[in-house]
Amino acid sequence: MNIAIANRSDPLSRSAKARLAEAAVCAALRLSPAALRQKRRGVGRAAFGRQVAMYLAHVGFGLSLTQVGLAFGRDRTTVRHACALVEDRRDQPGFELALAALEAGLALRLRTLVAELGR
Repeated sequence: MNIAIANRSDPLSRSAKARLAEAAVCAALRLSPAALRQKRRGVGRAAFGRQVAMYLAHVGFGLSLTQVGLAFGRDRTTVRHACALVEDRRDQPGFELALAALEAGLALRLRTLVAELGR
């Protein structure tokens, strides 16, 4: 599901979308944003959360692998690897349901933000 609504390509918009994905994952997994942003891989939960956030930023918001990498302080190949891992886990019904809920929540929040900014 592509949740990109505002078709803006400026760096601030890209960064905001990445931070929105990050915030949703942090809330869902009860992680701090600092845990996702650390330079090293970190504990398994933080690495997994970062992978999901990068996946949502790329697949959900339509950011390029390079743009997502810049937003998360990672290389585009790391983002590609993260997206592949998350995509593989979508075969698990529980994970698919949780990820679909995150995508739907992000889509709704982005629409709300765009509408509020458009006033």
